[in-house]
Amino acid sequence: MKKSTPPKPTEAELAILRVLWQRGSRTVREVWEELNPTQRTGYTSVLKLMQIMFEKGLVARDEAERSHVYRAARSQEHTQRQVVGHLLERVFGGSAHKLVMQALAAKKASPAELKEIQKVIDQMKGA
Repeated sequence: MKKSTPPKPTEAELAILRVLWQRGSRTVREVWEELNPTQRTGYTSVLKLMQIMFEKGLVARDEAERSHVYRAARSQEHTQRQVVGHLLERVFGGSAHKLVMQALAAKKASPAELKEIQKVIDQMKGA
């Protein structure tokens, strides 16, 4: 039985979700072909993982055709929010300030990214 809120995806599940977010609905073979050059994952491993992801509610499956077609059950933004929320609570004790400071210290933001961050801060101040 599927849960209403899917669990936080694993690294391997995120790799599959990235393919589905970037390329849209895909068969297992199409996902495997995208992943194989960099991940060296076997077809049956991808198949089993996508079946598990379906059971967990991370992907939806169209069974109308012989080869099942999978799509991400949630948007990339929704999943990112879920993962960051989990990280925020688990690692930073709920402190958004600490999370943002560590994120900016870990990887230098471009001027365009800083401008976008400032825009979000300004919107939050006005709300």
